[in-house]
Amino acid sequence: MNKYQYKVKGVDYEVEIAEVEGNIAKVNVNGIPFEVELQKPINAAKHPTMTAPKVQAPQSAAAKPDAPQTATETPAAQPAAAGAGHAIKAPLPGTITDIRVELGQQVNAGDIVLVLEAMKMQNNIEAEATGKIASILVKPGDTVMEGSVLLTIG
Repeated sequence: MNKYQYKVKGVDYEVEIAEVEGNIAKVNVNGIPFEVELQKPINAAKHPTMTAPKVQAPQSAAAKPDAPQTATETPAAQPAAAGAGHAIKAPLPGTITDIRVELGQQVNAGDIVLVLEAMKMQNNIEAEATGKIASILVKPGDTVMEGSVLLTIG
């Protein structure tokens, strides 16, 4: 595992790269696990330490039953939902604490659709368009990255 320390706009972040497979990296940012998509895969020949965690991936996935659910739902659901309507994306990384809409519910632009906790603050996420909720790609307790699609309005 590689550990890095970053400072972004005066905030310190400790980033630990747990595993890299192709263009998907499993990282921990200040102890919170995320899956991130790399613009291009890391060359394993230049970074031999990146290949070692791949062997351990099935063992750690079996040991943590909650991790595979989030890992399989998020990447698979987002590309399919991108063309299904107006995507509501996370404005910053955080944890989903409340979903205030249901599938098929009519919403107006400006309605609060879910709550995202980031940096110990509750952030109301509002509908950016009027329509019906076409898909909900997160559930309470899910950790999301900035730009992750949370739901779509059709």
